[in-house]
Parts: sequence; structure tokens; C-alpha cells
Amino acid sequence: MNLLRGHRSFVLGHFVARLIALACLGSLPFGLSCARAQMVEIVPTTPLSIELPRHSPMRAGEQIEGRLLYPVYVGNRLALPSGSTLRGRVVRLDSDRSRRIHSSLRGDFTPFHVPVLQFDQVLLRDGAVEPVSCSYGKDGAVILRLSPPPGQKKGSLISRQLSYVKRRAKDAAALFTAPGRGDRLVQFIYTQLPYHPQRIETGTTWTVELTQPLRLKPDDSPPPASQTPVVPGSEATIPGPPPDPVKPPASETGEWQLRAYLLQTISSAKAKPGDTFQAYVAEPVFNLDRAMVVPQGSVLIGEITQAKAARSFGRQGKLRFHFRELKLPSGFSQPVEGVLSGVDTNKSANLQIDPEGGIQPQSQNRVVVPLVLSLLAGRAFDNDENRIFNNGVASNGFGIVGRVAGIAVSSGDVAAGIGIYGAALSFYDLWLARGHDVVFAKNTRVEITITPSRSPLNASGGKQTPAPAR
Repeated sequence: MNLLRGHRSFVLGHFVARLIALACLGSLPFGLSCARAQMVEIVPTTPLSIELPRHSPMRAGEQIEGRLLYPVYVGNRLALPSGSTLRGRVVRLDSDRSRRIHSSLRGDFTPFHVPVLQFDQVLLRDGAVEPVSCSYGKDGAVILRLSPPPGQKKGSLISRQLSYVKRRAKDAAALFTAPGRGDRLVQFIYTQLPYHPQRIETGTTWTVELTQPLRLKPDDSPPPASQTPVVPGSEATIPGPPPDPVKPPASETGEWQLRAYLLQTISSAKAKPGDTFQAYVAEPVFNLDRAMVVPQGSVLIGEITQAKAARSFGRQGKLRFHFRELKLPSGFSQPVEGVLSGVDTNKSANLQIDPEGGIQPQSQNRVVVPLVLSLLAGRAFDNDENRIFNNGVASNGFGIVGRVAGIAVSSGDVAAGIGIYGAALSFYDLWLARGHDVVFAKNTRVEITITPSRSPLNASGGKQTPAPAR
């Protein structure tokens, strides 16, 4: 009897175990499908703007850790928040020939290089590390956010020269008052030496593209607060990641702020009035009611309205454009009036935006600098007892090498010759050399203020399809 009961218990237990196993196996594909449904895929060619938060030695093999400057959206969902950490290394150093020549003429014989980086890891908020495949980062630069000045008048020639002098004095004062002045002083002394070590500066930013798909779980958690937002029109060069939430447009004006990447390079040297280009909307835009009006993945059609190539005798290039059409991922298209309200540009390019959205290099004082250098060179001919001091003041234009030579030889003619050489270089740069063109490379981050004739969401019948991956 006990044996029979034991047999029945064994059969019943075996039956229950099989039911549990079948249930688990039956639910496994559903669980996997749910997990897959929660994943989003960032497709190749998606741009990633990566900023270096602190300076790093410039040498091949150096490990680099940067942060994502702007969030990445897929299907209007946040896939990769700003501030995410990316890791990589310096794969090689390319020779910077043009900078070498320019610096050698001014007494700096440092063999300048351009670092080439490769990012291969991304660190997520939950601590997970995902491999990532990106294109090489070659054109790293300290980025400055430009925006049009509010209601600035052009003014007369004298007022513009005075404004230039004030701006230079303000920048010079900032070298001694802004945080990090000790490091800036050391770097300034380095630039006066005939040879000095190089480093990758804080705030250097590379925009790279994904070369392989990146599958991630969408980040639906509240984003962290912005660290140090870029002040439009300021000289801030170490911007922290901007806030991830998309700011709604002002309902009173009906304007929308779109954040986009240029899909091709535009340049004042090659563009012609009437040429068109495209910009890819990287972040969705919502109205004050949190209804989507412009989905991520939309495309803006821009048109060049003015393009002037740089020419000799210091004549600068100029570029002006606007956006005339907005295409949604659903296929709907409508005319818009869009103007440039912000752009990320290389700080050394020294560009400015006028109130109408035109871009050109900032005007420089072409009289004061050569004149001052010429007057200082004349100090070498003063017949007073301060011969060493006069020679040191006069011998500008060739770095510390020129000053040491001017003082060591105790010859006013040599010191004056060095000073005149520096004044001649300054005169050539400002009056004779070719000006600079306005160039916005592919994947340049831009902000556009558009005024639509009607809401794209309503115009598409109220049905909004998910934005396809770029």
C-alpha cells in the first residue's frame, strides 16, 4: 500500500514538474520578444558630439574619456542621454603642416600635430559598458556656441574699432581673472618658447559617426540637470551637457526651436545663391501641451541666399542662408520660415552672426596692432641709458627668441629689425593675406527658429508615425 502511494506521488510530482517546465518554456519566447521590444537601435551615420572634460597629453596610445555633449533620440525616445561617458584612445598623430609654417615664421618651432581618436566604449547610467564602433575623430576643436546679438547696430568705423579694442581688453583681463588663470599663464609662457610640449585642450570636441548599429534600452529615467550650459554669445569654451528635455516653443509667437545636424558641408567658397542643403532634426519638439509637433528624423530644407568667397587683401568670406521647407518622416511637407539662431563652431574661426543670420569672421582692428608694433620697434633707437630695456621692448614678433637676441647683441639696429619684422608680419596678416571663408562641416550642430504656417502634426491628419532611424 505504501509502495502504491509512493508511486502515485512520484507520478503526480513528475506531471507537475513537466507542466511547470512547459509553462516556463512557453513563456520564454514572449519574455524575449518583450525584451527585444524594449530595445532601440541607433543606426550607423548617427552623429555623436563628444567633448573632452579635461586636458590630456597628446601622444599615440593615450587613453581618452569624453562625454556626450547632446542626447541621441531614436523613434522620438531618448536612447542615449547627454553626459554619457565614451572611452577611446589616440590612435595616431597627424602632422599639422600649415600651423607649423605659420608658427615657425613667428619663432615657434614646435612640430605641431593633430590627434586622431577612436572611441570604442560607451558607459551607460546603470554602469553597464557597451562596445561602440565609431569613425575616427580627426577635426577636434574647442567649440563655441554662436547666436545673433539682440538688436546690435553696425555703427561707424570708429565705433567698431573702439568695440574691438574693448573686446580685446576684456579678453586679456579674463586671462588673469577667470578660473584656471594659473594654467593659462603656464600655457602662455609655453607659446613664447621656441619649442614646447603639446596637449589636447579641455573642451576639445569631436563629432563622429557610428559605423555599426548600437542596440540600447531606451532611457526613460529623468535626465540629470545641466552642468554648465553654454551662454549664447559668450566666450564659454567648456560647455556642459545641455538638458535633455526639449524646450517647448513659445505659444505666443508660434515659433519652434529645432536642433539639427547639417547633412553636408556648406562653405562660402563654394556655395552659390539658390543652392539647397539639408539638416536632420535630431530631437523631437513638443508644444506647451506636450503634443509632438516636429518628430525626430524630420528634414529641413535650407537655401543659400548669399555667399561671398574670401579674397586677398584680408577680404573675409560671408555666408547667409535660411530654411524654407520641413519634411516629416511620414512624408508630409510644408513651407516654413526658418532662420539660424545658434551654431556650434570652432572658436579659433572667430566667427560672428549678425541679427539677420549672416555669418562672417569677426572684424579685426587692422590699424592699431601694426601701428603699435612699429612704434615699439622705434624704441630701439632711443638714446637713453635704458638700452637693454628698450631693446627688449622693441624686439617683438619672434617670441622669446627674438627678445633674447635683441637684448643679447646690445644693438639697437638688430632689436629694431626684429620689431619691424613682427610689424611686417602683422601688416601682412591683416592687410595682404587672403581672408577666411565661412565653413560649416557636415554634422555641424545648428539651432533653427522656424515659424510654420500650420502645425505639421495637425496637417498630417493627427496621425504621427514613429520617426525612422537616420
